[in-house]
Amino acid sequence: MKIGILREGKVPIDKRVALTPQHASALQQTFSCTVVAQPSPIRAIGDNEYVAAGIPLQEDLSDCDVLFGVKEVPIDQLIPNKTYFFFSHTYKKQPYNAKLLKACVERSVRLIDYELLTKNGARVVAFGRFAGLVGAYNGLRGWGEKYGQYTLKPAHECKDMEEMFAQLQGIEWPSDVRILLTGKGRVAGGAVETLKASGIPQILPDEVSSYEGCFWSQLDVEEYYKTNDGRPFDRKELFADPRGYESDFMRYAPFAKLYIAGHYYDSRAPYIFTREDAKRLDFAITYVSDISCDIDGPVASTLRASTIDDPFYGYSAREEKEIDHNHPEAIGVMAVDNLPCELPRDASLSFGSDLMKHVIPALFNGDAEGVLELATECAHGALTDKFTYLQEYIDQA
Repeated sequence: MKIGILREGKVPIDKRVALTPQHASALQQTFSCTVVAQPSPIRAIGDNEYVAAGIPLQEDLSDCDVLFGVKEVPIDQLIPNKTYFFFSHTYKKQPYNAKLLKACVERSVRLIDYELLTKNGARVVAFGRFAGLVGAYNGLRGWGEKYGQYTLKPAHECKDMEEMFAQLQGIEWPSDVRILLTGKGRVAGGAVETLKASGIPQILPDEVSSYEGCFWSQLDVEEYYKTNDGRPFDRKELFADPRGYESDFMRYAPFAKLYIAGHYYDSRAPYIFTREDAKRLDFAITYVSDISCDIDGPVASTLRASTIDDPFYGYSAREEKEIDHNHPEAIGVMAVDNLPCELPRDASLSFGSDLMKHVIPALFNGDAEGVLELATECAHGALTDKFTYLQEYIDQA
């Protein structure tokens, strides 16, 4: 088997890579295969690092059997009859990628989507931790920029996570940096790492209303949602059908200033806080770092995604519109939707390690656990049985 590491072709550019030189070298040694890397001037890990690890550079990957990328592969770069791994953003019928999936079918591409790779129902490869790490950092950075209380170097200007964490050392956090974090998954876990690195004290949710000084507190669904008729909270019921629940976030919003949204959101679930909530006199939140970044969704202040180069904007609760980040009435907003790209070396190392552990062996053992089969959207010129529901989606592309 010959495996190729793709150069990212999507715009805006992405500096991450699916397999680092260390992973590629280990892959060759463990499975007696050949690995080559397409040269790239933008990748955070340089071509010279691949060469030093014994991985040849190769522009034309048409003799490879399997190709690993990160973001969507541009249609004009798809090589027929190959196995591709990348985030296709198609299984939810995202309209902007219908033509991509159609092209994969027409070119007999075997498309395996990272987002669908699971074991026992849990995803095995993801960048969520790094979204959380950077999202929490950006929230702290945005607060400092808006209120002029301290200055943090942008994460994407740091060499790695270690340098990013070093920026948080020695800061005397103002007493009004009072933080709520929602979520308990990978994203929220990454945010927790950053908040712990900051040295800001952690408190329990039931201490939020009485604690004096700066803090951070992590809210799980039991804290920020409640049943809409007073019946006992049932976690399984909530995840099965959240329509019988409503937000309980206002129990905490009068006592905190910075909100970090790190939860997973089901479109059927109630909003965390609404535009009307943000107008209330007891709504004390003045800054929101929305890592989840659901536009016009559960976090009312998230009107649009922002960018790594221009990560912050302001939200006027009174006028329900975007205003300048530094406007006195503005709720500050950080809503970058590609946060892991700010720490591309660390994110690539973590992602590649997950691939090596959970996915790569399936290429060589006949997919014994069915991991690849479940994540294969199309192969041999047709949608696979699990994804035939996408036929109309691609027919209309």
